[in-house]
This record gives sequence, structure tokens and C-alpha cells, in this order.
Amino acid sequence: MTDAAKTPTARGAKGVSLLAPDAHTRKRNAAEARFRIYGLVAVGIGLFFLVALLSSIVMNGIGAFQQTGYRLQIELREDVLDKTGTRDIENIKKVKTFAYAQLIRAAMLREIEKAGIDTPLAQAKVTGFSSDLDPMMSDGARAHLRDLVLADPGLIGQTIELRLLASSRVDGYLKGRVSRDSIARDKNLDTVHLDLVDALRSVGVVNTAFNPAFILGSDASDARPEQAGMGVAILGSLFMMLVVLVLSLPIGVASSIYLEEFAPKNRFTDLIEVNISNLAAVPSIVFGILGLAVFIQFMHLPQSAPLVGGLVLTLMTLPTIIIATRASLQSVPPSIRDAALGVGASKMQAVFHHVLPLAMPGILTGTIIGLAQALGETAPLLLIGMVGYIASNYPDGVASGFLDPNSAMPAQIFEWAKRADPAFYERAWGGIIILLVVLLSMNFIAILLRRRFERRW
Repeated sequence: MTDAAKTPTARGAKGVSLLAPDAHTRKRNAAEARFRIYGLVAVGIGLFFLVALLSSIVMNGIGAFQQTGYRLQIELREDVLDKTGTRDIENIKKVKTFAYAQLIRAAMLREIEKAGIDTPLAQAKVTGFSSDLDPMMSDGARAHLRDLVLADPGLIGQTIELRLLASSRVDGYLKGRVSRDSIARDKNLDTVHLDLVDALRSVGVVNTAFNPAFILGSDASDARPEQAGMGVAILGSLFMMLVVLVLSLPIGVASSIYLEEFAPKNRFTDLIEVNISNLAAVPSIVFGILGLAVFIQFMHLPQSAPLVGGLVLTLMTLPTIIIATRASLQSVPPSIRDAALGVGASKMQAVFHHVLPLAMPGILTGTIIGLAQALGETAPLLLIGMVGYIASNYPDGVASGFLDPNSAMPAQIFEWAKRADPAFYERAWGGIIILLVVLLSMNFIAILLRRRFERRW
């Protein structure tokens, strides 16, 4: 019964107009207005938390895309790097990094003297192979300089301008992550170093600039957080996603087509469908345990390899793709199938020539969403050891990319988040930004593909 039946009409009740709402109508309209307000409040709360989350991620992680460094004029002295003067690469390789550290100290002292900075560190007190200036420099600066010389021995004897990274404490000080009060508990750096950093910054020797190494570089040890990057982990995720795509898409689509179009409806297929739905709800760490037992302990595949990670994520992604594909096939009207069969097409021709093209937008969308879900998984990768190895170099080729130990973006973020140095914590937030950009890109591609292949009837 509708409200209209309860409302007296203008013809049946004296003095009542259809244009003037009665008490019941006003009550109903008020309830609808309140419901709209509740909806707007709910949407507003959701948007508030979304903006708060994204703002927190950006504010905490944007610093990882910038890095502090020193612009120095380094004199590559021949009497230090190549005493024989023959430019023999084997002799040059024998020169250790502490010799390059001496050249960096000398360059720093020249900049201090040139700027007229009065600091007790200008004496560069040397104890063994270190000096008072060394805590201001990254531990990887000397190795970086050595790699440049080994790559081009012709630089020996020249003075080159080079930007070398500052230590994580200096970088944190200029970004506001480290204060003068907190530096008092540091064993290596003190306020005298910070005074020198401020003086060098005022003359342009120290600056904070965009850090492409964070996107393209590899992970680093605990002693060199300023050199840590996501590049190798991004490549590891790419190789894993290739394995997932190559295996899950054909297997998932073929299984869905058979179950939806060809399989007889009996208890056995009902049991399969129930188990597929149950597998989609299984925690991802269970698939990690399964991958550890089957692929590593039984099949003896290489541990921490993207191939194993891809196989584990394939098992996890298959139920999602099968469910999405079956839903897309069910959305195709039965009249399409009947019309194809009516004009003489076989069952397979009706499915592959008519039903499947119409269901393709949903299939592609479900596949990309499944891949995006797999890309963000961490728990299965922990079980197969993809965080137990620091990949310091890019793979030599395609085969090594699949079989050599590597990490993945979510696993790398987890590894950085549990380290003690605040610089790694900053890089964990920066890694989340990169991961979100990749995930949003995949969802954007899913929307484009859906609109590109979508057909209306």
C-alpha cells in the first residue's frame, strides 16, 4: 500500500489540496532529507580520512625523493691513485677506498678555506683512516668516487666537480628530521658539525636536490641509508607480475569458461565452485606457507627468486580472476547465445566469437585488479624469503631477473620500516608513494580498457 492511498484527495475531503503537503508527507520528506544528510556526512567522513591518509603518506615520504649532498671540486691526484703513472687498471684497483676518502677530505677543506669558515673541524684531525669531517659524508661517497675512477682512469690527474651524498644525519638535519637536541645523543655527529653544515649551505656547497637514485637505485646496508633506493625492488615486482600475468590469465579465463559454459551442473562442479569462493577468502600468508613447502622445499626452486614469488601470487590471484571472469560471462544476455546457436554456430563458436568478446571488458578489469592486489601483498613474500636478501645490482638478463634473489616493493617497504635509522623510515613512506602510484596506474588502465572494449546492447 502506498502513501497515496492514505492521503485524502481534493475531491473526497473538504478543504484539502493536493498542492499543500499534509503531516504524513512532511514527515516522509523530513525522513528523506535526514537520510541525505546522513549520506553526505558518511561521504564527508570517508573523504576526510582518505585525505588525512594521503596527506600523511605524502608529508612523511616526500623527503625520500630529495637528498642532501656536497658540491666539491675533487683533485684526483696521480701520486695517490696511480703512483706508477701507467694507468694500469689492475694497479688502480689496488687503491683502497680510504685513499679516496683523503681526496674528499682535502676537497672539503679547500671549500671551508675558500668560504672563510671558522670551525675547529678545519684542522681535519685524522685518527687512523678517519677524520673529524668523515661523519658528515656518506659512507658510500668514497666508493662512488672510486667507481668513477675505475670506469674512466683518464680522470686521474684532473680536478672534477662532483656531488657527493651527505650522511643520513646531516640529511635529516636539513629536512627537519634531526634536531640539535637529538643530535646530542649521537656518537659521531655533534653541534659543531651542524654549524659547519649551516655555513657550507649558506655558500652553496651543501644543498638538497631531487634524488633519482631513490627511484632507480638499489637497497643499501644499515650504514648507508642515504643510498637506499627502490629500483631493483621495482624490477623484482615487474618480473613477479609477468609470471602472474602469464600463468593466471589463461588458466583463470579457461577455467571460468569451462565452469560457466561447458561444465555439467552436478555436485562435483558445485564443490569446485564452493572451493574457489573459499580460496578467495583464504589469508594470503597461507599461500606463502604453501609456496614455501611446494616450490622451495619440494621442487627446490631458488629461494627469494621472483619466479617463486610469481608462482605463489598466481595461486592467490587465480580465485579472484575466476570469480570476476564468471561474473562477466554471466552478464552477457542469454539471447546472444541463443541467437548464435539459432543461426547454426556450435557451442564453442557461440562462446568464443560472441560471448567472450562481450565479456572481455569485465575479464580485463578483473585481471588487472587481481594483479594490483597481488602487487601489494607482503605476507606470502616473507615466507619465501624475499626480504632476506639485499639485491645490490640489477639482473644481468631476463633469466637472472626471474631466478636471482631479489625483493619486491611491498617487501622492501616492510624491510625499511623495521630498521632503526629514521632515514629508512622516511624511505618506507617514499616507497609507499611509489607503490600507490603503480597501483593507481593499474586501476586507471583497467578503466581505460573497460571503456575501450565495452559494448552496449
